[in-house]
Amino acid sequence: MSQKVITFGEVMLRLAPMGYLRFVQSDTMEATYGGAEANVAVSLANYGIDAAFVTKLPAHEIGQAAVNSLRKYGVDTSLIVRGGDKVGIYYCEKGASQRPSKVIYDRAHSAISEAKPSDFDWEKIFAGATWFHVTGITPAISENMAEITIEAVKAAKKLGLTVSTDLNFRKKLWSKEQANKVMSEVCKYVDVCIANEEDASDVFGIKASDTDINTGKLSAKGYEDVCNQLVSKFGFKKVAITLRESISASDNNWSAMLYSDGKFYTSKKYSMRIVDRVGGGDSFGGGLIAAILK
Repeated sequence: MSQKVITFGEVMLRLAPMGYLRFVQSDTMEATYGGAEANVAVSLANYGIDAAFVTKLPAHEIGQAAVNSLRKYGVDTSLIVRGGDKVGIYYCEKGASQRPSKVIYDRAHSAISEAKPSDFDWEKIFAGATWFHVTGITPAISENMAEITIEAVKAAKKLGLTVSTDLNFRKKLWSKEQANKVMSEVCKYVDVCIANEEDASDVFGIKASDTDINTGKLSAKGYEDVCNQLVSKFGFKKVAITLRESISASDNNWSAMLYSDGKFYTSKKYSMRIVDRVGGGDSFGGGLIAAILK
């Protein structure tokens, strides 16, 4: 049986100073496109999996450039709704050494944030699909999008798709209280949950014992407890946790843990020199989904 994955969210125009310049030092900015679920779709397409990305984008040339940026990687863009006036923008200053990266959003009133439930025919969108992926960023964009995301996961579940979510808490978009309320509803329909060391704590108040993300001290046993708590709360079939030890903005140790069928699996630890940290978690999500499907 062929596998088809649908991902749903916002694709934005990213403007970044060249190299490691600060915003205030830069006279030119590099323009690229990205967004959590769009990144996952590209990752899956790179693994040879049939992946379609769903969003709403303006019909003008900037909207078309965003569509083209996905299409060139082999992502199915035929389900993208066209309309609205604005492509969301984010400005990204890459961190280096002891200086953290910085993101500034200009995404209010984007086409997707003002989308209506009637824009998306989920039965048609999910026809022939086997997997649906959405992150906690999408319902955080606006009240409309929270409503639409809940509709989407309900429809996916009803139609027998495997549903995955990455909790991806963004404090610039909503409060912990709002995230808890909406994601508690979304997670009722989720089979595979992806989180990191902060998300479970920020969204659901579930903390890993003997762990301090600020010093980079991580406890595998503490995260097994986090997985158990998430599974008992929502009945997830699988929980994946990315374990990032921050040495500096340029160097991290990365590993991951997967809870599946009552067992825990831990990856080896990788020492990483970071080229560009944005989308690291999305690449993990794409790899995980591809591995499960294959």
